[in-house]
Amino acid sequence: MPTTPPVAPPVPAPPVAPGTRPGGPRPAGSRGPGRPGGRPGDKGRGTRPGGRPTPTPPAEHGPTTLVEPIVEPVDPHEWGRIDEQGVVYVRTAAGERIVGNWQAGDAEAGLAHFGRRFDDFATEVALLEARLVSGSGDPKAAKQQAIALREQIETLPAIGDIDGCAARLETIVTGADGAIALAAQVRAQARAQAVAAKEKLCEEAEELAASTQWKSAGDRLKAIVEEWRQIRGIDRKTDDALWKRFAKARDTFTRHRGSHFAELDKQRSAAKEAKEALIERAEALADATDWTATAHAYRDLMTEWKAAGRAPRDTEEALWQRFRAAQERFFSRRNRTFAERDAEFEANAAKKESLLAEAAEIDPAKDLDGAKAQLRDLHDRWEAAGKVPRERIRELDGKLRAVEDKVKAAEDRHWRRTDPETAARLEQFRSRVADFTSQAAKARAAGNERKAKEAEAQAAQWQEWLKAAEAAVD
Repeated sequence: MPTTPPVAPPVPAPPVAPGTRPGGPRPAGSRGPGRPGGRPGDKGRGTRPGGRPTPTPPAEHGPTTLVEPIVEPVDPHEWGRIDEQGVVYVRTAAGERIVGNWQAGDAEAGLAHFGRRFDDFATEVALLEARLVSGSGDPKAAKQQAIALREQIETLPAIGDIDGCAARLETIVTGADGAIALAAQVRAQARAQAVAAKEKLCEEAEELAASTQWKSAGDRLKAIVEEWRQIRGIDRKTDDALWKRFAKARDTFTRHRGSHFAELDKQRSAAKEAKEALIERAEALADATDWTATAHAYRDLMTEWKAAGRAPRDTEEALWQRFRAAQERFFSRRNRTFAERDAEFEANAAKKESLLAEAAEIDPAKDLDGAKAQLRDLHDRWEAAGKVPRERIRELDGKLRAVEDKVKAAEDRHWRRTDPETAARLEQFRSRVADFTSQAAKARAAGNERKAKEAEAQAAQWQEWLKAAEAAVD
């Protein structure tokens, strides 16, 4: 049996399909590991020993598919011998050295045995080369394994191109260092991109901090928080500093918004006090008998009421009902006093019914400005027509109010259509539909049906939102 120093077990080759060579096709111009690239001491040009290209770090855009190398058996006769006493020698650039002793059979069997030992070792080296070139493995682990194999070279119990393997292992160590540096560079680039993305969100938040579009700005700040959570790869110290910057901008917006609504509450409280004072004046006039002067006073009170602004929502309606009740009490008494004028009032009612017939012809959809002018003229003539019976007031006023509401609704629709913010939102929806439709067309033209369908789904979703937004405007 052979007497040899211990050697690491070979890396098992991956399973292959029957009838195929391990690893599939070999790149043109390469030679299998273990094949002699010249006699001991020869130097190749442009290649490493064994005719292989120098391993290079993996491409920046990610690892390629690993192609297992083909390891062709070494010819041990070219690299060693066994003398008559069974001493096994291997030839290197530094001369022959003993690698073991063979007593288990003839010299041919011994050479084959020690050649297979070299093939096993060369297979491990070739696998490291393939993994490093393809980027399919960890370059740090590849470097450590190469160093471990390099340490076995001096005592390797095998016959083959020992010097070539040593040179290849040195190249693997160098290539692994390059791959490690490249991986660090890629991580640094990813971190820089993540930092830039969060800085951009901070800048946007700082712009929003001065906005008075409370709803849209508040919604966007909430969306920024969700986007922020998706950006990773930043060290804790930098991320905390960026978050503090964003939080400061958001807090500034929140304070401004709080101040705005606090001021609004103050204004509504002032409106409430003003309207309570108007109610007291209206109630003081409710029992007056100077019909004309008091009616004018009530009209002035109404003007002041409108100018006072809105009171808090929970009290506005109650205040209005009290104010209206004071007016109603006065006008009810006046109407009872003027009961004898009902005949005249009936004639006035007939005039107003005629005006309502004219008002029914007003079509703000065709000409909004003309409709408003007609309505103003109709209001003037309505007032000039005089008073009507008390029981007809609500009926006639209600019909006129319906015309006013129609014109007002048309005016509101026109405002919504021409509102810059609404128009900008609709244009944004249309732009997104167009963008995703274009992306789908480009993806389909490029043969990427999955990406095309995803873009079409996005376009359909934005189209639905556009329809909903347009419907809301109309």
